[in-house]
Amino acid sequence: MPIARRTALLSASALGLASTLPARAAVPFLVEGGFDAEAFNVWASARIGDGQPIWWYSSGSVRAYPSGELLFFMEGFDAATSFRPDPKANLVHQYNRKIYVFRDVKTGEILREWKGKNVEPVAYPYQFITYELKGDKVETWVEQGSKPRVQRIGPGSNMAARKVGDTYVFTAPVYLDFPIPGGDKRYQAFENYDFFVNTDGRAKEPHQLSWLRHGPLGGWADGADSIMHLVTWRVEKWDDIPAGLRGYIEKEQPLWRNPPKDLAEIRRLQDGTA
Repeated sequence: MPIARRTALLSASALGLASTLPARAAVPFLVEGGFDAEAFNVWASARIGDGQPIWWYSSGSVRAYPSGELLFFMEGFDAATSFRPDPKANLVHQYNRKIYVFRDVKTGEILREWKGKNVEPVAYPYQFITYELKGDKVETWVEQGSKPRVQRIGPGSNMAARKVGDTYVFTAPVYLDFPIPGGDKRYQAFENYDFFVNTDGRAKEPHQLSWLRHGPLGGWADGADSIMHLVTWRVEKWDDIPAGLRGYIEKEQPLWRNPPKDLAEIRRLQDGTA
């Protein structure tokens, strides 16, 4: 049989097969949305708990972009708790603070100096985030910083929810682009969060996260372009944080051991009175 004839028959066969596939076999290209009340409550409970303090512990790497050179290891956590202003409403507050340290790729020790400059951890004394279900989307607002530079970022509504078997996948891309005070430069970065939340009760680690960031490092690294990648999972008790990081926090950064207690504490941090 001539090649052209065989190709035509194969194409016809493939088309015929495709036409008999059920509609649910198609892959949905979900960009944002996909939430209902159940998905929203799964998301909120997984991300910030149900009133008790929880920690999302992270470890990963920092590489130069675009070369891919391994610069540092990175380790840290996000401590969070939740509050629902109205238990009957699909609205939840997140009170959190987070800290991430850089570690030497040869020794594993926390970096204190790099190329003659003091290395600073990535540290937020607080973040106040609200999530509210509106239709099939979650609207997000973020507050951070202290006077006179308190930022209120939002509304964001590009988080997506989907379910793979018994696992929810929540994808939250973050696009940052705002002016840097004191000049005409802008701070620009991209982050993506993929949360995997297992709901069937069989997973040993039912709350997991893959986090990726492309953007500049701090001033101590001269704003070098970088790629950060962290693998993260939820920790229910402070003592389950690895001992090396736990000791550093308890000795040198005690504020970050627990999340903010309430909104009043966050307002004091915003005012600079805490």
